Amino acid sequence: MASADESHSDVEDIPEHQAVLDIPHDQSLSQENEAKAKDRISLLDSTEDFEMIDNTEEEDGDLSDLPSLEDVKKETTSPREEASNEDPSQNNEAEEEWLDVLGNENLKKKVLIPGKGPESRPLKGQEVTVRLKVTLESGVVVDDQEALTFTLGDGDVIQALDLCVQLMELGETALIESEAKYCYGTEGRSPEIPRNATLTLEVSLLETQDGPDLELLSGQEKLDLANKKRERGNFYYQQANYVFAINSYEIALKIINSSSKVEFSSEEEAELLDVKIKCLNNLAAAQLKLDHFEAALKSCNLVLEYQPENIKALFRKGKVLAQQGEYSEAIVILRKALKLEPANKTIHAELSKLVKIHTDQKNVETAMYKKMLGNVGPTAKSTPKSSWSIPWKWLFGATAIAIGGVALSVVIAARN
Repeated sequence: MASADESHSDVEDIPEHQAVLDIPHDQSLSQENEAKAKDRISLLDSTEDFEMIDNTEEEDGDLSDLPSLEDVKKETTSPREEASNEDPSQNNEAEEEWLDVLGNENLKKKVLIPGKGPESRPLKGQEVTVRLKVTLESGVVVDDQEALTFTLGDGDVIQALDLCVQLMELGETALIESEAKYCYGTEGRSPEIPRNATLTLEVSLLETQDGPDLELLSGQEKLDLANKKRERGNFYYQQANYVFAINSYEIALKIINSSSKVEFSSEEEAELLDVKIKCLNNLAAAQLKLDHFEAALKSCNLVLEYQPENIKALFRKGKVLAQQGEYSEAIVILRKALKLEPANKTIHAELSKLVKIHTDQKNVETAMYKKMLGNVGPTAKSTPKSSWSIPWKWLFGATAIAIGGVALSVVIAARN
């Protein structure tokens, strides 16, 4: 199968501007009849377009067998006249058969069986059930599900399906062709779907209903739903689609943090807390990938409020602080993590790297301060001195003062 851009592109319209002359050849016509004949010379719909068909190559081949304009008989009907007699709506239907969903030719949708009208289209947040069949370009079926249920707009399924189902009507069957970027991307889905695979999806919208009321979910139902969103976030993280991963983790946290009118057992509370910590840790990892340092730091701190010795949260907090230039604080956090898990090579390597960076930074700062104070050269080592030794400068000064005192006394005595 060709790519979505190639196999289902609209048929290109090619205008013809060929004038067909219809001239009588009876030499016995009067001059007046000749003038009337000239008035009948016309262009046959020279600006109308028509759809190309598959045998274009044969029509565009050797034209040597065609009669010259002078030999064309008046009663001959041109292909353009035949096209002009056809229903023009047929061409429009061919052009509008495929809907370019995003305007980039990478995601297209075609209705196979119409639904119950635009008012039956599902809304974001509703649960939809579809019949799904997915094939590769080679025609190999890689997924076939009679009833797939998901929440519309939550990213529970590939983008191609999530986006196009929003445009479907209840009871509609549609064909979707999508480039890899809206399916399984550069990673694919081993082993069925290779990397960068263009997929064709045949989808039937079977049912729509409102999403569940989170307040009325039992502990196990809430746990199952939150885990489903968390696992979807893990899928997007592995695909390096960190924005969608963050979205899925935040939806999972919203489910866990929602108020409830149902009593949970202590075991269910503990399991929900465990899922919450996993979501927060994974959320911090995705935020760190996007350089959202403040958000990642907040996620790490939330984990540490529940588990102050959580190794992953400590490690990621240390990395965030290092990215923010807080090397001293980062080193303290990483040393705490290494103390809890001394054999962890990843923490050890990160800590060693930060210590070296911090030491180099301190040396640079010290050299800068010395330069600012004018103390650039190396300082001479002072020799130890005895506590009884008196510098010779002091002796010279004391002697001069003594001599000056004696001279002053002599002068005063002489005046008296």
